[in-house]
Amino acid sequence: QLARIQTDSVVKMLQELYPDLCFEIVAMSTTGDKILDTALSKIGEKSLFTKELENALERNEVDLVVHSLKDLPTSLPPGFTIGAVCKRENPLDAVVFHPKNCGKTLSHDLIFPHSVIGTSSLRRAAQLKKKFPQLEFRDIRGNLNTRLKKLDEKEDFSAIILAAAGLKRMGWENRIGQLLSPEDCLYAVGQGALAVEVRAKDQEILSMVSALHDADTVLCCIAERAFMKHLEGGCSVPVAVNTLLKDGQLYLTGAVYSLDGCDSLKETMQASVNYPQQNEDGPNDDVQHVGITAKNIPRQAQEAAENLGVELASLLLSKGAKHILSVARQLNDA
Repeated sequence: QLARIQTDSVVKMLQELYPDLCFEIVAMSTTGDKILDTALSKIGEKSLFTKELENALERNEVDLVVHSLKDLPTSLPPGFTIGAVCKRENPLDAVVFHPKNCGKTLSHDLIFPHSVIGTSSLRRAAQLKKKFPQLEFRDIRGNLNTRLKKLDEKEDFSAIILAAAGLKRMGWENRIGQLLSPEDCLYAVGQGALAVEVRAKDQEILSMVSALHDADTVLCCIAERAFMKHLEGGCSVPVAVNTLLKDGQLYLTGAVYSLDGCDSLKETMQASVNYPQQNEDGPNDDVQHVGITAKNIPRQAQEAAENLGVELASLLLSKGAKHILSVARQLNDA
């Protein structure tokens, strides 16, 4: 349902821009939708929510695919690109409480010690275990409807952690009992942003969807994706970010965690992305930055954002991030 709502919202924007075009929506299931009894981090497939959709794109059965950006690997298969990154919804994580815990928060005084909190994310669990050691974190899978049903109809969980963006798009903002600030929980790379994936050589479709790019979101997400890519992170290791773009300065906070959250590295860096758009037609006009093609955003700004992500990852690697991540990966695999 959420995937359909997200796709409908993109089609609505395109329809307003191109009223003469007819858009047909093709619904599909992916591996990630079908395997619901295993933690995402243990399935070991990088393109869990994208492979079947990309196959249809390759066979020309569809012309564009709408994804949550955080589901897209930092390296796309050859022949594909992210042709649009739409304006980001709130990227923070949210706590949804069991009805009997309404009005509570995760803090020591308000939710009982040893309460069980559901999350399918190693990143969330690692950060929150350290912050709230009195709570127990357990895996919960399924789409939003399924997870909320598991929460409401059983007594297994006192609360679950979900992306605020998904809840808002579903019209369930009233279920958010607590928004987790970046001090409590840094979010996932690309969280809250929608991406439109297209065939890289399909200039007509590429230029059509590029009108949906939100410049600030693109620059933040390029930095985040470059950070993740340089760390060789994925959903099998806890990697988290927080970005802020203000007055032409892009601030990127990035962190890596051990699975129990006890071992972590966190740093913030900034870079200027205040560059004018130049006429950049020519042989390099289809340059991708971590899988994103955005001709209508100054290339120097995109390069600065990508370099920022790489530099921050390099800083963490120089301080021992590789060891933390490889231990986390081994423990997760085990």
